[in-house]
Amino acid sequence: MLFDINFLFLIKMDLIKYVQDKYITKKEFPEFKAGDTLTVYYEIKEGNKTRTQFFKGVVIQLRGTGATKTFTIRKMSGDVGVERVFPINMPALQKIEVNRRGKVRRARIYYFRDLRGKKARIKDRAHGAK
Repeated sequence: MLFDINFLFLIKMDLIKYVQDKYITKKEFPEFKAGDTLTVYYEIKEGNKTRTQFFKGVVIQLRGTGATKTFTIRKMSGDVGVERVFPINMPALQKIEVNRRGKVRRARIYYFRDLRGKKARIKDRAHGAK
């Protein structure tokens, strides 16, 4: 063999990173973490009409890096919990507002799915803390 397998893997990864950096447009959104309450505004196409819809809920997890980064938001609709996964580079994504900064000890708060009522509250993070 002329090339080592690890070398070919690195070339492939560099090529993917190059294409992502060059051709995928990056939007500026505020920083947020798990436990924060967000309002996400995104476009919906219905036939030939487009309208803006929002989804307000708590960030359950952040996953991925760069162009493949996604985040999951959970909200309660009546008694039913609704979760939605948003890719950070989704073209229909218009705006993200951070409504509250929550203080949690984990990066992925899956335990939040089992909590109901007052137990499902998340404390506010101090304004100066990161």
